[in-house]
Amino acid sequence: MAEKILIVDDDIDTLRLVGTMLQKHGYLIVAAHSGAQALKVAQSERPDVIVLDVMMPDMDGYQVTRELRKLAETALTPIIMFSAKTQVDDRVAGYEAGIDDYLTKPVHPAELIAHVKALLTRGRGQVAQVTIPRGYVIGVIACRGGMGVSTFALNLAIAWTYRTHKDVIAAELRPGQGTWASELGFADPDGLNNILKMKPTEITSKVVESALMRTTFGPRLLMASLHFKDAKFGVMAEQMEALVAQLSYLTPILILDIGTPSNPSFERVLTLCDEVLFITEPQPNSVARTKVMLEDLATIGLGKTKMLNLVLLNRVRADVQLSITQVQDALPGSQVITVIPPAPELAFQSAQRFQPLITIQPDGLIAQQFRRLVEIMQPRSERQ
Repeated sequence: MAEKILIVDDDIDTLRLVGTMLQKHGYLIVAAHSGAQALKVAQSERPDVIVLDVMMPDMDGYQVTRELRKLAETALTPIIMFSAKTQVDDRVAGYEAGIDDYLTKPVHPAELIAHVKALLTRGRGQVAQVTIPRGYVIGVIACRGGMGVSTFALNLAIAWTYRTHKDVIAAELRPGQGTWASELGFADPDGLNNILKMKPTEITSKVVESALMRTTFGPRLLMASLHFKDAKFGVMAEQMEALVAQLSYLTPILILDIGTPSNPSFERVLTLCDEVLFITEPQPNSVARTKVMLEDLATIGLGKTKMLNLVLLNRVRADVQLSITQVQDALPGSQVITVIPPAPELAFQSAQRFQPLITIQPDGLIAQQFRRLVEIMQPRSERQ
């Protein structure tokens, strides 16, 4: 059966010319004239190779490539970027986005055919061997602010590093609402802001890696600014999406402090997660709000096509809060994966020393609960 080639270009003459070249050598041709159409056609037609232009009106070729690499149907499909852009930086940007080959316009028919044949000969199995694996992405959210999402995400990242000895990255994705820098005694960070000011195509792995802060307790961190004026960068949804995509290729485990639905990028970032942890507390009002939000999240697949588990974060003594059984009865279909007990003294020491909670008492109950949580989640992360 003849191999199928998808050609993507907003110029009709180019579509016809390249299509004719390939048809003469026996290939089946499908075409798309925009980035959005390319994503739909690629999923429905499952081409063997994609020939992709860079400059298009809706989405450029770099954006299309990143989206194709996120889709299960096209994650390993060979992509040839076919462009009039000839600079080295253009080629590098293409390879960083996930292409397999780069050709410049105009191209001799024999050269185009040779490159297509080379990718087809390698096959999807061999392309997979040279493809950088995507890490396991864990999102941490809550129904409202003040629930301890940031502290939880940070300590989970540290616990994961301690248990697995793997490289772990944790990122605060809430511009103007960062807490890690002040909690850990770092200078006011600008890494996240600087990245969100860029065009999505400028957000490369090198740019993202340079913004990460190394720590003495394990994970590398991408920290958000503390200044409310920087909250305006939260609306940069495409930049946030590109950032998360690049982070996921820099580490086997990526933990995201996403926060609440007030984050403008909330839903788009959730779609990039492999698993989501929902922080709630065993109080009637919080549980009621959690139930409403769980129902909303179900409409975008969380809890159905993507794993979502609850974490109970206790702040007060047991006799003035709901039990685990009562919480699960109020939230049918949801599972409480762990319970973090109250530790006000430990939190105070953590703030005084500029140290994460679990590093104050490495063998304490809080640290044990985080270790158990990593033990539960680790097998899922390794099956990806």
